Amino acid sequence: MALNLLSSLPAACNFTRLSLPLSSKVNGFVPPITRVQYPMAASTTTIKPVDQTIIRRSADYGPTIWSFDYIQSLDSKYKGESYARQLEKLKEQVSAMLQQDNKVVDLDPLHQLELIDNLHRLGVSYHFEDEIKRTLDRIHNKNTNKSLYARALKFRILRQYGYENPVKETFSRFMDEKESFKLSSHSDECKGMLALHEAAYLLVEEESSIFRDAIRFTTAYLKEWVAKHDIDKNDDEYLCTLVKHALELPLHWRMRRLAARWFIDVYESGPDMNPILLELAKVDYNIVQAIHQEDLKYVSRWWKKTGLGEKLNFARDRVVENFFWTVGDIFEPQFGYCRRMSAMVNCLLTSIDDVYDVYGTLDELELFTDAVERWDATATEQLPYYMKLCFHALYNSVNEMGFIALRDQEVGMIIPYLKKAWADQCKSYLVEAKWYNSGYIPTLQEYMENAWISVTAPVMLIHAYAFTANPITKEALEFLQDSPDIIRISSMIVRLEDDLGTSSDELKRGDVPKSIQCYMHETRVSEDEAREHIRDLIAETWMKMNSARFGNPPYLPDVFIGIAMNLVRMSQCMYLYGDGHGVQENTKDRVLSLFIDPIP
Repeated sequence: MALNLLSSLPAACNFTRLSLPLSSKVNGFVPPITRVQYPMAASTTTIKPVDQTIIRRSADYGPTIWSFDYIQSLDSKYKGESYARQLEKLKEQVSAMLQQDNKVVDLDPLHQLELIDNLHRLGVSYHFEDEIKRTLDRIHNKNTNKSLYARALKFRILRQYGYENPVKETFSRFMDEKESFKLSSHSDECKGMLALHEAAYLLVEEESSIFRDAIRFTTAYLKEWVAKHDIDKNDDEYLCTLVKHALELPLHWRMRRLAARWFIDVYESGPDMNPILLELAKVDYNIVQAIHQEDLKYVSRWWKKTGLGEKLNFARDRVVENFFWTVGDIFEPQFGYCRRMSAMVNCLLTSIDDVYDVYGTLDELELFTDAVERWDATATEQLPYYMKLCFHALYNSVNEMGFIALRDQEVGMIIPYLKKAWADQCKSYLVEAKWYNSGYIPTLQEYMENAWISVTAPVMLIHAYAFTANPITKEALEFLQDSPDIIRISSMIVRLEDDLGTSSDELKRGDVPKSIQCYMHETRVSEDEAREHIRDLIAETWMKMNSARFGNPPYLPDVFIGIAMNLVRMSQCMYLYGDGHGVQENTKDRVLSLFIDPIP
C-alpha cells in the first residue's frame, strides 16, 4: 500500500504541499510527456563493434587518492594489550561515577543528565548502556530543576533513549496560551536556548507545529547571540563554539563518529572538563580507529581481487569512501563483520550505479537487469565483458554472504531476499536510464516514487539486517522486503540529501534531473527556492523518522533501527559540503581524522 509520506505539510512552511506516495514496488517506465535535451557528459567514448557505433558517456571520475599499498600499510600502536587494559580501567572509573550517582537519592538529576550527555557526545556511551538505562529509569519521572536548560536537556536525552516524554507538559511554563515559545526571565539565556534547539529535533510528526515554532524561536535567538558575541568577544568561547556547530547541523542529525571526534577537542577546553572522561574518550577513539583500519584493509584486499577498480575505468574507484559510509552506519568495534560486508555491498552499488548512469547502453542495461532478476550466471552470455565482470562480482559476493549465514546460523533462506533487493535496485536504475534516454522530466512525486529505491538505501539496509541479526528470521526478512516505514522514510531523506549535494555535478556530466530540477520544472521556481523546499521536506521527513524508530515488531533488532537512523545521518555528513562520495577532496580530511590520524 502506498505511503503518503509528505501528504500533510503545514502551510506555515511556505512551500507547495506535496504528496509523495512510496510504493514498495518499483514503478514501470512512464511514457514520456515532457522531453528535454540533457547536457552532454564531460566526455564520451566511441566504441566500434562490427555492426554499429556506440557512443558511451563518461563522468571523468578521477582515480582513487588512496592506493592499495597505502591502505595496507596502515598500522596502529593502539592494537596493543596495554591500551586495552588502560581502557578497561577507565571504563571501571566511569561506571563507578554512574553507579555512585544512582545511590545518591537527593542528587539533582541535572548532574546525571550532563554526565550521560557528555558520554554520548564523546562517543563512549555504548560502553555504559546498562548503567545509563538504570539511571534514566530512575529519573524518568523525577522532577528536574525548572530552568529551560535542565528541562530541554532531560527531554532530549529521554527521547534519544526511547522514553515517552510529553513535550507540552515539559515546556508549558515557557509557552504562551497559543503554545508558542516565549522569552522570560527563566528562558532568556543562551545555554537554555541551545538545549531547546537541540531537543526540538527529536520531536515527531504529531508535534510538527511545536517543532517549527521551537526552531524558529531558538534559531533567531542563537544567531543574534552569536553576532553579539563575535562583536563583544566575551569569555564564553566554549558555548559560542557549541552554538555555531548546532546552527550548522543539529546533534541529532550528525554522523556520530565525526561528532565525537569534534567534541573531544572542544570538551578538552570546556569549563567543566572531567579528565577521566576525556582520557577515556581519547583512548577508546584510538583503539576503535585501529579496529577500523583492519576492517578497511580487509575490504581493500577484496576490492582489488574483484578487479572492478582497475577494469571499469569509467566508474568510481572509491573503496575508502564506501567504507566511510559503514562506519557512519555502525562504528562499534564488535560489528566488524557488518562493516566489512556492508562496504563490499557499497562498492558493488557504486560500480553498478555508474554502469546505469554513465556507461551502459539502454539495450545492455535491460539485459543486465534481466540477468540480475533471474540471478542466473548463464544469463550473462549476451552481456559485454564489463557487465559480465559486474554481474559475477555481485553474484559471487552475495552468494558468499548467504553461505556465511548458512554456515554460522544454519539459515539458508536469505539469498532470495537479497537478490530481490538487487533486482529492485537495478529496475529503479533502469527507469532513470529510460527517462534520460527519452528526455523525460518526471514530477517530483513521480521521481521520488522511484528515487527512494534508486538511492540504494533499501539494499544497504536489508543486507545490514543480515549482517547483524542473530538469529536471522524469516519474519524479519518478509517484513523488510515489504519496505516498512523505517526503510522507506530513511531512504527518502538519503535521496533528498544526495540530491542537494550532487545534482549540480550530475547534470553537468549528463544525468537524469534530480528532485531539485523536477520541482523547478514542475513549479517554475528558482533553484534556490527549490533547494529550500527540499530542505523543508527533509526536516518534515526527519520527524516521521523519529516516529518510525518505534512500533516495529520485536523480531527487528534495535541494532538495525540504529543503522537505519545512522544511514540518514551519514548521508547528511557525506553531502553537507557537496558530493563527498564522488569528489574525494570533500571527504579527505574526515577520512584522515577517522582512519589515519590518532588523537595525540
